[in-house]
This record gives sequence, structure tokens and C-alpha cells, in this order.
Amino acid sequence: PLEVKLTRETIRVRPVRARKEGDDIAVIRITQFNEQTSENLKREVDKLTSEIGPDKLKGFVIDLRNNPGGLLDQAISVSDAFLDRGEIVSTRGRNAEETQRFNAKAGDLTKGKPIVVLINGGSASASEIVAGALQDHKRAAVLGTRSFGKGSVQTIIPLGGNGAVRLTTARYYTPAGRSIQAKGIDPDTEILQDIPDELKGKDETKGEAGLRGHLKNDKEEKGGSSAYIPPDAAKDKQLIAAYDHLRGVQKGAANKTGAGVPN
Repeated sequence: PLEVKLTRETIRVRPVRARKEGDDIAVIRITQFNEQTSENLKREVDKLTSEIGPDKLKGFVIDLRNNPGGLLDQAISVSDAFLDRGEIVSTRGRNAEETQRFNAKAGDLTKGKPIVVLINGGSASASEIVAGALQDHKRAAVLGTRSFGKGSVQTIIPLGGNGAVRLTTARYYTPAGRSIQAKGIDPDTEILQDIPDELKGKDETKGEAGLRGHLKNDKEEKGGSSAYIPPDAAKDKQLIAAYDHLRGVQKGAANKTGAGVPN
């Protein structure tokens, strides 16, 4: 028999990675929403703004692709970093009195700099809350492909004997009143990647709507989309489109209109 000795180590996950693109764009990739996400984001925004210079900085790319989500409070805090006012997200249960609304506080961390948010079929839950909030407030252009559609709230109820049950108790809604559940967030501009032949047909997620027993959307449902990101950034059409958008380069693409926040 093969004997293997394992040594337990602490794995430190970096939820936020940031870099400069050229000398005028800040790129921030958020891989998950854990306890450190908001704090790390604010640090990287300040750092890149200082390195590039506020006068030269054309804007920020917030990459939420293949981000499965995480903590609601972190999604709210990240959204709040880019919004000066207004609702970020609401949760609505069966009864109207159960509705909770979360609002932004005054102060935009980027001081109004243009923002592009990237999403794809692997962007779910907290990622969709951020993308939906910035899209509805027209604070960011959302590019990529439709997100996963994980827009339900689970509550864990303790039981006797160290047991517990997890119940779906509410749905997430964007500021414009759109349910994320089993529909996802449609980008303002859909950008499709060039899929390698060996991955064609394997690059798309089912989406929440494609999962057996999923919580239905009361109105419209939409399936998943491609979650492929080229390993070579030079071939990443979504990322390149984000750079072009911030630099004012106009290219042909399928444009869609966001819902907008009702007055």
C-alpha cells in the first residue's frame, strides 16, 4: 500500500487582485466575497489611484467573472464603495413586512471615475447583486455574458441534536425591482469569447434555471451562459472590450439597455 503523510497548512485566499493596464486603467478582479473583500478592494482602489494618478486614470475594470458569490454584507459594502446614494439590493419574502432594503451611504471611493463590470455564466449570487446595483444606477457599464441567476436567500434554522435545516426564505431584487433568481443579470453589451474547439459545448453553465428543483422566477427565466475566460489576456475579448470602453474606442457589439432605477 502507498502511504502518504499530509501536513495541515493554512490556506490564505486573496479575494481581490489588482493591477494596472497600461498607464491609465485600473483592473480589479474579485474572486469571492469573504470577510476581507471590501477592505482589500478599498485598499487596492486607493493604491492604484495613487500609482496611476487621478488625472491620468481613465477608469476601473471590476472583474466578477466566475465569482461564485459569498457574503451579502460584503456585496453591499463593495457596491456602496462605488455608489453615492440609493438602494443597493432588497430581499423580499412571502409577506410584504419581511422586505429588507439596503442603501448606499454618501461617498464614492473612485470619485465618479468610469467603471466597467465584467460578468459571465460563472458570476453568481453576491456578484450579481453588485453588477445589478451598479447597472440599475447606471454607475457602470456591464459587459460579458448573462450571469448564473442565483438570487435566493437561505436561512439556517438550528434543530435539536446539533442538526439544522436550510430553508429558502426570500429572493434578491435589484434597485429597479428585477428578481435575480433563475434569470441572472444581462450585460449591457454582450461580448462572446472565441471558444477553443475542444471546449465548445462544454463552456456554458446550466445556470440556476437549469438546476433541478430550483426556485422558480415569478416572471421570466433564462438559462446559463459561457463561463470561459482565455488564459491569455491578449485573447480575452471581454477584457479588451472593457479597455476599449474606458478609452472611448467604439466597436460593433450587441447593445442592450439596462432597466434603470425608477424615479
